[in-house]
Amino acid sequence: MAHIDQIILHMAQEHMDRAVLCSDEPMHFFNGMQEFAGPQLSAQQVRNLAQDGTPPVLKPQLVLDGSFHFPYQSPHGTFDVAITRRDNKLKITLSTSTKPVPVPNASAPNMSAPNAIVPNAEIPQVASANSSGSAQEIPDFMSPANALSSHHEAKQAFHHMDDLFHHMARLGASDLHLSSCELPMMRVQGTMRKLNEYSICDPDALHRLLFGITPRRNQEEWQAEHDTDFSYEVDGIGRFRCNLFADRKGICGVFRLIPSKIQTVQELGLPKAMTDFCFLSKGLVVVTGPTGSGKSTTLAALIDHINKHRTDHVVTVEDPIEFVHENIQCLINQREVHVNTDSFAAALRASLREDPDIIMVGEMRDLETTRRAIEAAETGHLVFGTLHTSSAASTVDRIIDQFPPEEQSQIRVMLSETLKGVIAQTLLRTKEGQRVAAFELLLVPTSVSNLIREGKTFQLPSQIQIGKTSGMMTMNDAILAHVKSGRVSPQEGLLKAIDKNGLLTAYEAHGIEAPANAA
Repeated sequence: MAHIDQIILHMAQEHMDRAVLCSDEPMHFFNGMQEFAGPQLSAQQVRNLAQDGTPPVLKPQLVLDGSFHFPYQSPHGTFDVAITRRDNKLKITLSTSTKPVPVPNASAPNMSAPNAIVPNAEIPQVASANSSGSAQEIPDFMSPANALSSHHEAKQAFHHMDDLFHHMARLGASDLHLSSCELPMMRVQGTMRKLNEYSICDPDALHRLLFGITPRRNQEEWQAEHDTDFSYEVDGIGRFRCNLFADRKGICGVFRLIPSKIQTVQELGLPKAMTDFCFLSKGLVVVTGPTGSGKSTTLAALIDHINKHRTDHVVTVEDPIEFVHENIQCLINQREVHVNTDSFAAALRASLREDPDIIMVGEMRDLETTRRAIEAAETGHLVFGTLHTSSAASTVDRIIDQFPPEEQSQIRVMLSETLKGVIAQTLLRTKEGQRVAAFELLLVPTSVSNLIREGKTFQLPSQIQIGKTSGMMTMNDAILAHVKSGRVSPQEGLLKAIDKNGLLTAYEAHGIEAPANAA
């Protein structure tokens, strides 16, 4: 009996529909989304199995990087075999074909559970040649005392993405990560956690699972580019910002939970100088910070505050729509890029004909979008936008540097007249394991406007220091306040600070012991 047939025999007896064999990794057997582990296979053993089952005409492909597949007729039925070679490693996937696979031993006991094992089953050993040429048995595989179920009890299966989304809500997770050939992981209070109670994500099963919630347009985009973004909603939990991509092992997905309830400016503890932006009649306000710093949450709170205290028309342009705003006192039209409009720039251009008072731009990610946002602010609209910069001063430079050198002088003048404020933020982990925001706030009085016009943005940090009485705030001051309150450790504050030397000086001035590794 061929070696690969012995594995197929065991799949048939144990009612498995798929097996994945990788060089120097444990064997994995699947029944639907349930996974069972076997012993580890060496690279030589996997090569011998591949040589054993591959038709002669296809064997030259075993030494080439890439993938190929073929049907395999075993004594136990027809199986689909897919072989992938990458980085000098082989991966073999055996799958039952659409034809039913008969169980070879009709007299075998009825196995109602997919991981049931026949106590005294006579299952042959799979052998391969070792370096000395003698037979090398695959360790422990198929022996009655070490069969699949004794190696690995059945793990919890998830049959729809909603199962994991509900689990996210129970754990209070912000992000879900699904990667081919890996355990699911969630980010809880900023820390990545493996979900050991679930099965490893088989690439083919994960592909089917993810495409089960992916709109057709995004499926086609993923097939063409191996990247796509969309939103998904679960009643009672909220919306999810979804990203599908591919890595070296297969399809992957990352899902950010956007809660149904929008936190208020009071719940977030936003300072009055920040909420005052909501009552401006025109100008540009930029919310900035690294990915995952809470920019969307802050913007949603500001738009919600406007919705409760003004009677205006608000147009938002997002990719995708995250927080959903119901009309309270304002009319709010939310547009999603690639669904309701072609691009941020196209939506901004069209919005000027839609009688808006306030425009929210989900991301000023390119030159044309930034140009349109500044023009909208210049023509009498209040515009909120986001960037991925770390400080207020660098935000001004980033906006100007997007433009060609010959336009930068004109943009400095336009920005000095339209920019009303920059909110730079980051998230700090508290001693209780939660997260709290720290803000740097730049307002634009005449003195700051003149510095922007004259290209002296290096003086902006000093202006923030001078402007503390009017509501401006440095990031170090915000971090120091959290450390002094006892909510945040000095180590965490120093880790998230941009001006670390300045923060250490502040620690010393306030009698706070610097972290031991703060050299």
